[in-house]
Amino acid sequence: MARKKPIPRSARKEINRGTLRSRGSDETKNLSVGLMDIDGAIMFYFNNVIKPVVQENDESVKVPIMYSNPERWNTIQKNGYLIDNKKQLITPLIVFKRTSIEKDSDLGVDKLDPKDPKLFYTFQKKYSKENRYDNFAVQQGLNKTKELYTVAVPDYVTLQYEFIIWTSYTEQMNKIIEKIIFSEGSYWGEDGKFKFRTSIDNYTDASEFSVNSERIIKTNFTVTLKGYLIPEEFNNVVTTQKHLTPKRILVGDDVSVNLTDLVGDKGTSDVKISVSNVAAGGGGSLENPFNIVSGLGVTVDGAGQFDGSAQQTFTFNIGQDVGTDQTVQFANISSSNALHIGPTSFEISQRDDGKAQVNTDWVVLGDIIAQNFIVSSSTTHMTTSFSEGNTAFGDTIDDTHIFSGSVNITGSLTLNGSVIAAASDSDLYLRKQFVKKASSITVPSTASFTAVTASSPPGILNTTENDFVFFINGQYMEHDALTIQQAGSNLLLIVDTDSIGYDLEADDEIIASGKFDS
Repeated sequence: MARKKPIPRSARKEINRGTLRSRGSDETKNLSVGLMDIDGAIMFYFNNVIKPVVQENDESVKVPIMYSNPERWNTIQKNGYLIDNKKQLITPLIVFKRTSIEKDSDLGVDKLDPKDPKLFYTFQKKYSKENRYDNFAVQQGLNKTKELYTVAVPDYVTLQYEFIIWTSYTEQMNKIIEKIIFSEGSYWGEDGKFKFRTSIDNYTDASEFSVNSERIIKTNFTVTLKGYLIPEEFNNVVTTQKHLTPKRILVGDDVSVNLTDLVGDKGTSDVKISVSNVAAGGGGSLENPFNIVSGLGVTVDGAGQFDGSAQQTFTFNIGQDVGTDQTVQFANISSSNALHIGPTSFEISQRDDGKAQVNTDWVVLGDIIAQNFIVSSSTTHMTTSFSEGNTAFGDTIDDTHIFSGSVNITGSLTLNGSVIAAASDSDLYLRKQFVKKASSITVPSTASFTAVTASSPPGILNTTENDFVFFINGQYMEHDALTIQQAGSNLLLIVDTDSIGYDLEADDEIIASGKFDS
């Protein structure tokens, strides 16, 4: 086997060989997802999950599915069908082809540099006999070594596939389309492998046409697939890397550990941990001691220099407990935007005109004292209680107060110096005026009304026939010839036929208007 030409020293990349791990003995495969994997997932899902079949001659016939190459697809687009070597139509048949691929901008992945990606997904390999944790490891204080694998985050893409279905009968086409619709929106792929979410935009109506006297049904639809791509290697570097955790880290006295030696030189600084000035009793001090001092609003008990030579306690104090269940007190609180209070973010803010604004309802348990009380609203609900004294609305005679609805007044009402008393029984009696129609007529002189006359209050004359007006067939009846009499719940009208000049008849219409009780 021919050897590769060595890379010139000037072009060689400095590699920390301590970070390299052999992949020759493990069974973990490098992860990769390509376009063929996505095409194969669709093919697998149709053949093994959807399983389209048709009934033909009382037999179930599996519908073959075929990925079309460019030449075959051009033939399909030109003729609208496929034929075999014997010039016979191939039905039933499903043919598909990937028509477009574009990067999915909704799921951005910033790798910074594809030659050296910074975003990884890390997974751990389960226990293996090579990395067993036995009694020897326990006695030596060793931890189990874990095998970690990091895989670069893939690029997310959107792919379009165009499908064509041919059948001999519409019923066969319906069965296939029903299965495809039921599977739409799910993740297509093989169990244990990669799966991709799919959606189907639309279906063309099944079209029927004839080819060489043979009847054929055709349906087109488009599948949109959300996929991802990750090559197995890029720039001669595999995208799956193996790492091992250390079994034990020892840091002793007078030892400086360069972290670059442990983690590599990619983006790390030269950080060292050192211990110096070791005393005979085993105590030591920091090479670079640090000072602890009080700050703004914070006091420190035991403030000073700490060099690690002896145990020292520092207590930080801010003057009061600021726990979520404590009462905190401040002399003043300023906010550049808004002040939020409570679990529902009750907000107090300053408007552009300098006035305070509250974004919710206020419930005040005490008194509200203000120089001016201004209500600007289309609807105002007010409940006012006064302990004593007078209440004045307005301060000049030209003030206008508008009330919608009813006004209930307990006591007297004075209008322009005159007292308006409440409505009396006399007022109610004087306002009574009702119209009744005679319910029956006794020939020749009596008419009966189902009504009761109103009783006059004290101070007003009793109700007589003069408090009523009677009409017969639309003509006024003279009071001199009339007499009324209350008989239980009926009012009787007695007519002096000699005086009025005619007798009452059974079909006469007599109307009364006057002081009935209701």
